[in-house]
Amino acid sequence: MEPAIRLQPGKGRQVLICRGTGCESQKANLIFASLEKEMDKAGLNGSVELKFTGCHGLCQMGPTIMVMPAGTFYCNVTPDDVSEIVEMDLVKGERVERLLFLDPKTKDRVLDYRDMNFFKPQRRIVLRNCGFINPEAIDDYLAAGGYEGIKKALKMTQQEVIDEMKRSGLRGRGGGGFPTGMKWEFANRSVADQKYIICNADEGDPGAFMDRAVLEGDPHSVLEGMMIGGYTIGATKAYVYVRAEYPMAYERTVLAIDQARERGFLGKNIFGSNFDFDIKVKLGAGAFVCGEETALMGSIEGKRGMPMPRPPFPAVKGLFGKPTNINNVETFANIPVILTRGGDWFAEVGTEKSKGTKVFALAGKITNSGLVEIPMGTPLRTIVEDIGGGIPNKRKFKAAQTGGPSGGCLPFNHYDVPMDYENLTALGAIMGSGRLIITDENTCMVDMAKFFLTFTQKESCGKCVPCRLGTKNMLEILTDIANGKGTMAQLAQLTELAEDVKAGSLCGLGQTAPNPALSTVRHFREEYEAHILRHECPARVCVRLLKFEVNADKCTKCGTCYKACPAEAITWRKKEVATIDKEKCIACRSCILACRFHAID
Repeated sequence: MEPAIRLQPGKGRQVLICRGTGCESQKANLIFASLEKEMDKAGLNGSVELKFTGCHGLCQMGPTIMVMPAGTFYCNVTPDDVSEIVEMDLVKGERVERLLFLDPKTKDRVLDYRDMNFFKPQRRIVLRNCGFINPEAIDDYLAAGGYEGIKKALKMTQQEVIDEMKRSGLRGRGGGGFPTGMKWEFANRSVADQKYIICNADEGDPGAFMDRAVLEGDPHSVLEGMMIGGYTIGATKAYVYVRAEYPMAYERTVLAIDQARERGFLGKNIFGSNFDFDIKVKLGAGAFVCGEETALMGSIEGKRGMPMPRPPFPAVKGLFGKPTNINNVETFANIPVILTRGGDWFAEVGTEKSKGTKVFALAGKITNSGLVEIPMGTPLRTIVEDIGGGIPNKRKFKAAQTGGPSGGCLPFNHYDVPMDYENLTALGAIMGSGRLIITDENTCMVDMAKFFLTFTQKESCGKCVPCRLGTKNMLEILTDIANGKGTMAQLAQLTELAEDVKAGSLCGLGQTAPNPALSTVRHFREEYEAHILRHECPARVCVRLLKFEVNADKCTKCGTCYKACPAEAITWRKKEVATIDKEKCIACRSCILACRFHAID
């Protein structure tokens, strides 16, 4: 098994600072500028390479800096820390201990990222370069073995490339999990004067940032994957469809395309062959439905993004009526490695039917949120407890929401489920594009289902009746239940209606929109019954069902709730039990979330 992250070959001492969107929002640009200045003052510019990179993965601890080859991983760095890092680490060779990663379980500072439980269970294939190369420098990508995959593909026949993809077992990482080799073969067999390749980088799921991070950290890997796909199906033109809310991903993708054109990697007679190929970037306006491939193609064509009936499938009649292949960012990023290292190598990772790795955006009630890549089949418990560092504030794991608004939940009795396509589907969840939200006992599953259905109902294009009206009626029922006005008859109606919406909707948005409701009813029916029969929210989330009082037997008189209340509705004095003024209380739940002793009833 290879290390989670690898140092690029032929390099000496390096200082690698993450300048992805997350770290950049925390002044990573100022830290980089300060590093340049301080390293110049210390006379280090000739002996230590300073480089900005994409996401290192541990977003919870950003901005992050890695010093290689020592493997020192500095967390939560500020501009004020730079001079100390330069003087202590780069000049004297001593680590700045207070900035090292603190293991949430052992409470020890970790000296080398390779010893961090966050990285150890990971296997980085898609994210192989993220955090180590400058995404705006094509020479960095070439030094890491970039564009060797397309060179190898051009020496093979199209069928040989397809066969290699089939041997790899790679399935589309956009959510459907359709075998990539088979999908390419369908497009290859279509006869037309023009074919297209499309990279779906729309990524509209709330809380998802996998594709964004890849385009920000390693855009050339995606372009190379698209080139290989274009050669294989006989396409000469391609589009990257990226949402407008991703300005950095867009800018770095455009820059990578310009750099590839300047080197002759895009355009006419690529690498001395007779293969012509070029790529354009199309900005999407943020419609969730445009993640569906027929709606996406309509958007590129300048139409309103609305799904179309299938068949015909895009491989036969797609963009501008021509045969088209669509894969997402993560799928394309896998392709160059599969070509250079072989399908058999890739197939050694993962499970029998789910090969390779999967990138997840790990977030929610978790200590270490961020971007992770694990071998298919890794148990959910490993992701939460080891990589994620467990649930903070001594809370208990309740469920994991996979697949976003289209997905389902995995309760505690499935905590050890291997994360692959087959197991998740069997439990009423889906892999989806890779969004993974962890919840604790303070999460209400009725409220969660309502949140996701609110999103999908608003994002419905309205073309088909089951989705347009079905999701609206489902949301009305969930709202009644959350407000304590629901009935058991409505609960039965909710599940019946959900099945009708799944069966009758035109596209994947409508077909999967009921999943969060169906999944939570299946695994947490007792919570729905508590809302309906007892007018109680066990997680104390649904505001209409809450009556805020301090439990004197549980109150430790610490005053935490008093400090957390934004409405000044809590009265407290040292060594006295707090009290809540119900007239002032705005039911914001700040006191409940702050109290570690569950003393707010």
